[in-house]
Amino acid sequence: MSNTTGWLIFGLACGIVSLAVGLWLFFWVKKQDDGTDRSREVAGWIHAGAREYLKKLYTALVIVAVIMAVILAVVYTIDGSGRGIQTAICYLIGSVCSALAGYLGMEVAVQANVRSAVASGISLPKAFNIAFRGGAVMGFAVVGVATIGMCSVYLLTNNPQFVLAFSLGASSLALLAKAGGGIYTKTADIAADLVGKVEVGIPEDDPRNPAVVADNVGDNVGDVAGMGADIFDSYVASAVAAMLLGASMGKVHYIVLPLLLCALGIIASLIGVYLVKVGEGGKPGKSLNMGTFITCGAFAVFMAIVIFLIPEIDNRLIWAILVGTSVGVIIGQTTEFFTSDEFSPVKKTAEYSGSGAAITIISGFSYGLISIVPSIVGIVIAMVISFFVCGGQSNFDLSIYAVGISAVGMLSVSGMIVSADAYGPIVDNARGIAEMSGMDQEVIDRADVLDSAGNTAKAITKGFAVAAAALTVLALFAAFVSEVNMAVKPLGGSFSAADISILDPLILAGIFLGAMCPPLFSALTMLSVTKNAFKMIEEIRSQFRAEPGILKGTVLPNYNRCIALASSGALKSLILPAAIAIIMPLLVGGLLGPKGLTGFLAGAIITGVIFALFMSNAGGLWDNSKKYVETGMFGGKGSEAHKAAVIGDTVGDPFKDTAGPSLNTLITVMSLVASTFAPVIAKLHLF
Repeated sequence: MSNTTGWLIFGLACGIVSLAVGLWLFFWVKKQDDGTDRSREVAGWIHAGAREYLKKLYTALVIVAVIMAVILAVVYTIDGSGRGIQTAICYLIGSVCSALAGYLGMEVAVQANVRSAVASGISLPKAFNIAFRGGAVMGFAVVGVATIGMCSVYLLTNNPQFVLAFSLGASSLALLAKAGGGIYTKTADIAADLVGKVEVGIPEDDPRNPAVVADNVGDNVGDVAGMGADIFDSYVASAVAAMLLGASMGKVHYIVLPLLLCALGIIASLIGVYLVKVGEGGKPGKSLNMGTFITCGAFAVFMAIVIFLIPEIDNRLIWAILVGTSVGVIIGQTTEFFTSDEFSPVKKTAEYSGSGAAITIISGFSYGLISIVPSIVGIVIAMVISFFVCGGQSNFDLSIYAVGISAVGMLSVSGMIVSADAYGPIVDNARGIAEMSGMDQEVIDRADVLDSAGNTAKAITKGFAVAAAALTVLALFAAFVSEVNMAVKPLGGSFSAADISILDPLILAGIFLGAMCPPLFSALTMLSVTKNAFKMIEEIRSQFRAEPGILKGTVLPNYNRCIALASSGALKSLILPAAIAIIMPLLVGGLLGPKGLTGFLAGAIITGVIFALFMSNAGGLWDNSKKYVETGMFGGKGSEAHKAAVIGDTVGDPFKDTAGPSLNTLITVMSLVASTFAPVIAKLHLF
C-alpha cells in the first residue's frame, strides 16, 4: 500500500468520524425539551413548510441532474476518452452528497430552533449550547459527506477528473439550492416586514402576520440547507482545483495532499466546536470567534507537523497554507467590523436612520462598498505570498499549486465555520417561535441577544466563503488552462499562460462577457424576490381585508397560502440563473474558443468577488442597524428611525441572503463547467 493510499484511508476515516459526530449531536438536540403544545405547534408549521419546499426543490433538481448527467455521458463517450458513464455517475454522486448535507442540516435546524427558544427561558448558556450544537450538525455533515465522497471517488478511480465531475455535481445543485432558498426566504421576509412592521405596526414574528411562518421556513431552506450546499460546493471545489494542478505536475502526493488537509481540518474543527462555550451574561459572538481561532490554530499545528514529516512535499507550501488560513480569519474579522453593532458603521447607519430611509440606504450602500477594500487586499496578499513563497515564475507550476492549496487551507476549517453559520438561522427561528408562542419578554430578549450574534456570524461566514471562492476559482482558472493544454498536446497543439494576452481581441471579448454575468445574475435573482414579494404583500393585505379578526388575534391567518406563494415563486425563478451559470461558459467556449473562455472566467471572477462582498456586507450592516434601533437606540421600536431602518433592512435582505452569497457559487460553477468541458472545447478549436 502506498503512503498516498494511507492518506486517503485516513481522510475517509475522518469523514466517517465527522458524520458520526454530527449524527450524535443530532440525537442529542432531539432529546432536549421542546416546550408546550403551542411551541410544538408553531415549530411544526415551520418544519412542515421546510420539508415541503425541499421536496419540491429536490424533485426539480433530480430532473436537472439527470439531464446534465446524460449530457456528460454523451460528450465523454463521443470524444473518444471512454469515460462518459463514469463521469456521469460521479456527477450524480456529487449532486446526491450536496443534497444530503443540506437536508441533514435543515432537519436538525427545525429541531433545534424550538428547543433553543424553550431553553432561553432557563438561561442564555443553555439556549446557546443547543443552537450551536444544532449548527454543528450541519458543519460536520458538510465536511464529513464531502470528504467521504472525494476520498471514495479518488480511491476507486485514481483520476482527479472524476473528482472534478463530483465537484460539478455538488456545485450545480448548490447554486440552485442557494439561489432558490434565498429567493424563498427574502420573498417572505420582505413581505412580512413591509406589511407587518411598516403598514400595520405589529411586531416581528407576530402570529397575526400571514407571512411569518413562510419567513421562518425561509431561514431553514435558505440559510441552512442552501448555505450548507454552498459551503459544501466551495469546500469540494477548492480541493479539486488543487488536485487538478497536482495532476498537471504529474505528482501523486500533490494530488492527494488537499484531501489530507481536509482530514486534518476535521480533527481541528472537532476540537474547536467542543471548546465553544458561553457563560451567563457572556457574548455569543466572542465565543464563536474564539472557536474559530482555536480551530485555525489547531489546524496550523497539525498541518505543519504532517508536511514536515512527508519528504515528497515541498515545505514551502506550509507558508502558503498558513497564509490562506490566516487571511480567511482576518477577512472574517473585517467583515465583523462592518456588520456588527459593536462598531461604528452599524451604529452610524442606525443614527442616520432618524433622517429617513434614503439616508439609511445611502449610508449602508457606501459602507458596503468600503467593506470590499480589506477583503480584496487580503485576497491579493494571500495570492501573492502563496505564489512567490514557492519561487514565483522560476517555479511556476509549484507556485500556482501553492495558490490553490492556500484556498484549501482556508476552507479546511469549514466544520467550525459552517457550525457558526448554521447557528444564525437557528437562533433567528428561536426568536420567532418565542414570540409566536407567547413566551415571556425575558425569553424573547435572550433570543434577541443570540440572534444578533447569529447575524454577525452569518456575515462573517459569507465573507469567508467569498474569499475562499476567489482563491479557488483562481486555481480553477489555472487548472482550466492546464486541462486545455493536456487535451491538445497529443494532437500537436499547445496552450499555456504564455498564450494569454489582454491585447488579444478574443480574450478581451471574453473578459467583458464574463464581467457582465455576476451583475446580470444578481439583477435576475433580486427581481425574482421583488416580483414574488409583491404577490405576497397583496396576499397578506387581502387576508387582513377579508378577515378583520386576524389583526384582532381572534382568527388565525392562512399561513399555507404564503408558503405556497414563496415556494412556487422560488422554483420558477431558477431557470435563467441556472442558464447563466451552465450555458454561458459553454456558449462562450463554443464561439470564442479556449482564449475567449479564459477571458470570460477572468472577468466573471473579478466582478463576482466584488459584488458578492459588497452585497453580503451591506445587507448584514442594514440588518444589524435595524436591530440596534430595536434595542431602544434613537427612539427604539415604532420610531421614525425604526421605520427607516426596517426599509434599509428590507433593501439589504436580497443583497445578503439571495444575490450576494449565490455569486461565489456562480463563479465556482462557471469555472468547473469550463474545466469539465475544456478537453472538448479545446479539440473543437484546435490551434
